[in-house]
Amino acid sequence: MRIGIGYDIHCLVPERQLVLGGVSIPHDRGLDGHSDADVLAHAICDALLGAAALGDIGTHFPDSDPAYKDISSMLLLRKTGTIIEQAGWRIVNIDSTVIAEVPKLSPYRFPMRDHIAAALVIDPATVSVKASTAEGLGPIGNGDAIAANAVALLDAGIREKG
Repeated sequence: MRIGIGYDIHCLVPERQLVLGGVSIPHDRGLDGHSDADVLAHAICDALLGAAALGDIGTHFPDSDPAYKDISSMLLLRKTGTIIEQAGWRIVNIDSTVIAEVPKLSPYRFPMRDHIAAALVIDPATVSVKASTAEGLGPIGNGDAIAANAVALLDAGIREKG
């Protein structure tokens, strides 16, 4: 068994759609980034890659590569799942938290969970998506950014144990 931790943060900017966990969420601003800047998907990618000791999202999908410009982070998550599986690992579970002052995310937690599970081809019951605030502190608390963290547990699955 291996555990990995992931974290991501992006600023909110006008004229971008807000996408979290593959779900488009109504808001006056979206996250700024090379891809669709889905901080939840990015944190989960890093948690999975870290657990397998396979680098990070920037190693596999660098923002210097135009192929990833405005790409859906659900595609990056799907590709990460394939990388993990090809390395012989099986995803046991994912626990994640989105930290945002605005908008309120509780109505979107289960759709986000379902999108993440579908991208990784795993049971939605093995994915937890929670939401929290920064209690008015810092750029997240000011409503200028959204962050996410994630923890992933992998099992050797088809890898030789020993």
